[in-house]
Amino acid sequence: MADRLRPSGGYRDLRSFRAATIIYDATAAFCERFVDARSRTRDQMVQAARSGRQNIAEGSRASATSSQTELRLVNVARASLDELLLDYEDFLRQRGLRQWGKDDSEAKAVRAVGAQHRTDRSDPSDRSDSDRYSRWLGSADPAVVANAVICLIHQANYLLDHQVAALERDFVKQGGYTEQLAAARIAEREKARSAGPLPSCPLCGKPMALRTACKGRHAGKQFWGCSGFPACRGTLPLDRSVQSDRSA
Repeated sequence: MADRLRPSGGYRDLRSFRAATIIYDATAAFCERFVDARSRTRDQMVQAARSGRQNIAEGSRASATSSQTELRLVNVARASLDELLLDYEDFLRQRGLRQWGKDDSEAKAVRAVGAQHRTDRSDPSDRSDSDRYSRWLGSADPAVVANAVICLIHQANYLLDHQVAALERDFVKQGGYTEQLAAARIAEREKARSAGPLPSCPLCGKPMALRTACKGRHAGKQFWGCSGFPACRGTLPLDRSVQSDRSA
């Protein structure tokens, strides 16, 4: 089959991926500025931020062949951001710095930027995602930066929760890749039957059967294979229609 059963990739347009990218960049800069280079926490925070971003991308790429893998990786991204959230909260608590409440004016201002971004249809090259938050992320006060990233993590987790819920609904309604592949094979077989007699094997003359390549460069594509396999390994391209001449 020329077309893929399920789309994959496109993660760069996901709001969750774009939010996770801001968090990753902000965390790398935050740790460089405010966390001791000798501290294990520094590496752990950067790795957790990276994991959140990378697993969203990996899940999107895996979506073409495995709904379960996509769901698992998105949940891994969610867990990584939760771990990072705790690190930022620990940073504030251990230094006696105040964490913003959800109704604080600054927290509302950060959320408002995210809400405005959702409806902004202007050219994305006009201003990068991170620049929208530079008022907070560029602050010399570590408490301001940490609180802003905490707000961003909550927003990203909200998006991921909705993403997981949508993936679960699609899986229930449409099935995973295996189910869709089986349905496609059945549909192709019915189409072949309605088109007329099955072609004959060019090697032994037996009827051909519609098969799907499981590996190699033709993986996922269908072809005619001898019904006498494995004794006979005759094949024909799907667009060939060599009719049986056994009655001749």
